[in-house]
Amino acid sequence: MIANLRLAVVALTLLVTTLVLLPVQLVAIAFRWRLAAFLPFLWQRVARSVAGIRVHVVGTPVRERPLFLLSNHQSWSDITVLGSVLPLSFIAKSEVKSWPIFGWLAILQRTVFVERAARGATGRQTDAIASRLNAGDVMVLFAEGTTSDGNEVLPFKTALVGAAQAALKDSDEEAVLVQPVAIAYTHANGVPLGREGRPLCAWPGDVTLGPHLKRFLKEGAIDATVAFGEPIRVSATSNRKIVARDCEEAVRRMLAASLAGNRHAPIA
Repeated sequence: MIANLRLAVVALTLLVTTLVLLPVQLVAIAFRWRLAAFLPFLWQRVARSVAGIRVHVVGTPVRERPLFLLSNHQSWSDITVLGSVLPLSFIAKSEVKSWPIFGWLAILQRTVFVERAARGATGRQTDAIASRLNAGDVMVLFAEGTTSDGNEVLPFKTALVGAAQAALKDSDEEAVLVQPVAIAYTHANGVPLGREGRPLCAWPGDVTLGPHLKRFLKEGAIDATVAFGEPIRVSATSNRKIVARDCEEAVRRMLAASLAGNRHAPIA
């Protein structure tokens, strides 16, 4: 009963928040106001709070722009966890655009949709990401290209990392900062999740979303750690494969540290 009531409160709160912010966000997107970057951040802060997710931050996101974040990926909740730390936009596979509810939310988040299997479209897609970087938007690439079980980091894909260099073509900047980010889910109701319990938060592609979403929200108190690593300065002569490899190694180290129990106070 309590769990079902909690689900109802979460759904109602997010519905009301969405209806209030939706018209303003649509206008902000149409007129390209900077407010369009802030409103999704506000929505994610509400979502994080009502869902009972406590976010702990290690390190600091770089203030300098352009900024490209390369992160690991475990679940739909990564969007809320990372999106509640600072205003940013995501890069997602094109199928997400057609998903019920989530597709609309992704559009309002000003997501850049890409077709990972369409090799011939890579140049056009990196240019689209580069354009957003040059406009001052912080862009997030889930570089594994899929979701993991939360216990490890899968190999990073390198194709879209080239967007960092593409941003330099139409910019006066000499370099773009690429910063590795590790998201880890560590506790549920104060109890360490452990290797066997971490799938509570992870959402691999073969798991049905509806039941997983309900199970996650019924917990009521999930601790997540977002760790920011040392940024890499990418110039026109940088090797994107080396950049991706270095970020992957950094994310793997930070994930392991977070899962080992390095606790930090949650952000406000």
